[in-house]
Amino acid sequence: MPPRARYLEPQVRQDLRRKMVFVAGARQVGKTTLARRLLGRKPGYLNWDVAADREAILRGELPPSDFWAFDEIHKYRLWRGFLKGLYDARRPRQRILVTGSARLDFYRHGGDSLQGRHHLLRLHPLSAGELGLRTPAELADLLTLGGFPEPFFGGREREARRWSREYRNLLVREELTSLERVTDLGRIELLMVRLPDLVGSPLSLNALSEDLQVSHATVANWMDILERLYAVFRVAPFGAPRLRAVRKEQKHYHLDWSLVPGAPQRFENLVAVHLLKWVHFQQDTEGRDVELRYFRDVDGREVDFVVVEGRRPTHLVECKWADAPVDRGLRYLKLRVPDCEAWQLSAVGTKDFVSPEGIRVAPALALLRRLA
Repeated sequence: MPPRARYLEPQVRQDLRRKMVFVAGARQVGKTTLARRLLGRKPGYLNWDVAADREAILRGELPPSDFWAFDEIHKYRLWRGFLKGLYDARRPRQRILVTGSARLDFYRHGGDSLQGRHHLLRLHPLSAGELGLRTPAELADLLTLGGFPEPFFGGREREARRWSREYRNLLVREELTSLERVTDLGRIELLMVRLPDLVGSPLSLNALSEDLQVSHATVANWMDILERLYAVFRVAPFGAPRLRAVRKEQKHYHLDWSLVPGAPQRFENLVAVHLLKWVHFQQDTEGRDVELRYFRDVDGREVDFVVVEGRRPTHLVECKWADAPVDRGLRYLKLRVPDCEAWQLSAVGTKDFVSPEGIRVAPALALLRRLA
């Protein structure tokens, strides 16, 4: 059975005609499958983690192909200079694809700039829109199994739990140590175990530093590392002075939302990943100035997600597990930004209507299947 096409494939093919393409994303999200689909039967796939491929790269003995795909090459200290040399000396119609399980825009270890020589695209987990989900039962499976291809297509909750546990260990014991200078792996593992319980609430680094008995600066650095490895992502608050919004407290979410124990919090995490996927797709393919934020004011009113374009909110999204009255925070913010599209999504609810303020209250798939 051929590997499944991913949503980025048409854009990668298009961009490869002009520049190198970097595809970044979490480990096991599908980057290697995407690269092999694009290569087809051609030789040219080289993985830095494979000894024979690493030696071929270091010796400059590359396959005789018009398409090279380099996987995990950002672990090579001089990777940017190596790619610049290949690109500048490339033959006509030579295509170069680079994939990596960390933020390739961050790991820039020496060498000349690659500015103007590549496009960066970020690959996200499977989503309702990409899978073409139509029923609440299908969404429930995605919520339970997560959006990573292996556990989702495996279709078994028990195996998905095992995969998530092994994946978390892999990130800390292999991925992190190959890219970062960190010695206290035990406490980073404790941090990884603690974080899923805190999804949906503003993240207090002070509280985490006390729990782990390390400094605030250490916890802040560890969170930065986990974000660079696509283990977590953080959402900053949206606020204007007239709204009396909080300005500093961030929330965090996991790319593997199946780690989150509480069903309502897991659903909120799933929606967060769907929205971030759409935001990154608009940034990477259209160059749009869009961001994912959340809203909370000093009086405790909150909206789970605010999509902002050019500092102007365009979408408000509130998450509820079941049918519920229109949230007061969502109503408050919608009245102050009336041109903004507003949604209250439910995981298991059935009501679908528009409130007098213009808020669409609906089952989650009404919005999620419209996103990339």
